[in-house]
Amino acid sequence: MFYDRVKIKCKAGNGGEGCVSFLREKFAPNGGPDGGDGGNGGNIVFKTSPNVTNLADFRYTCVFRAKNGEPGGKKNKTGKSAPDTVILVPVGTVIKNAETDKVVADLNEPNMEIVLLHGGVGGKGNTRYATPTRQAPRFSGKGGITQEYNLILELKTIADVGLIGYPNVGKSSLLATISNAKPKIANYHFTTLAPNVGVVKAYDTTFVMADIPGLIEGASEGAGLGHYFLRHIERTRLLVHVVDISGSEGRDPYLDYETINNELKKYSEKVANIPQIIALNKSDLVVDESVIQDFKNKVKGVPIFVISAVAYLGINELLKEIVDKLKTIPKPESLQVEEKLKSLANIKEYTINQTDEGYFEVSGPLIDSIAFGVVLDEVASMAYFQKRLKDEGIIDKLKSMGLKEGDTVKMCDLEFEYTE
Repeated sequence: MFYDRVKIKCKAGNGGEGCVSFLREKFAPNGGPDGGDGGNGGNIVFKTSPNVTNLADFRYTCVFRAKNGEPGGKKNKTGKSAPDTVILVPVGTVIKNAETDKVVADLNEPNMEIVLLHGGVGGKGNTRYATPTRQAPRFSGKGGITQEYNLILELKTIADVGLIGYPNVGKSSLLATISNAKPKIANYHFTTLAPNVGVVKAYDTTFVMADIPGLIEGASEGAGLGHYFLRHIERTRLLVHVVDISGSEGRDPYLDYETINNELKKYSEKVANIPQIIALNKSDLVVDESVIQDFKNKVKGVPIFVISAVAYLGINELLKEIVDKLKTIPKPESLQVEEKLKSLANIKEYTINQTDEGYFEVSGPLIDSIAFGVVLDEVASMAYFQKRLKDEGIIDKLKSMGLKEGDTVKMCDLEFEYTE
């Protein structure tokens, strides 16, 4: 089964906690603090791989969480940093934030590697908090806390030339004839259920050609399979519009051509403006040659080639035109990154609720961060805690909400009586 759009969850690792420790040795009774820093959390890394052709693997594994950094240790030992979590994706994968639908990365080159989410920095050990006036800090820092994201992965096939047209007009046959691709070929309307990609070598030039399947009337609105595969046309530089000029399916060739172009316009003006070449296929089955001239009379300004993929008629002329066109058409630019993901959770957030007269509850990531590693019955540690509350503006916020001397403030699992 071909998958070109999946939803996954990703989270970088949290930073390891700093250590609270004091040197205790025979000849150093007052050795001082020696708590080490925590290790850094692992990054979330995306890398393109030539061995990955679609997003099917994400059907079974859709949650990726990097490991957390290890906590610091005694004797100023820094905790071990976690390894990166590397996610392999096909070339042409676009990553979007599922909440905002904005592009956060475009992996459009082979062996391209980006760090999408950075791991949290390890927390500081109590050694870092030692000062001339606070020589024995009994608290440490908490490692950086990262946030989880829901991401959309979309595969937009990287190809120089895209083959478009109604089902069963001979796109797969043409691709098999001129490239190294070996698509399944049969006389069914929806034989091709996934874009087939092949490398074409002609006239001292090499280019990539893709068969874009499932385009029918209403494809841009979800009919058939076309709406799943229209995104694969976006990166192509040139479109070869294959038309069954023999009318072997009982349809009018010109009407087929107009219908497909209308679907491209409905999907995107950018796609509709991609240069085209028309290949009138199955010419070996044409009984009345006037149908070819009639088609040429109706379509002006677009190169038209009469071919037969099966009988190899007109193929060399078509390839020559494709090569000449590609020399004049620049490669498509990467999609613009619309949003940069913030790896760390917003530790500045906190909420204050007055649950009763003279009783306030303060909670949130900021409070957890300040309170972490603080020993409240130790004078220096408590002084540091109070200073952080004041510096972060929490005390002023409480006062503005009516806090007065003698009121009770609850933070984490502890309650305090406020005094001026």
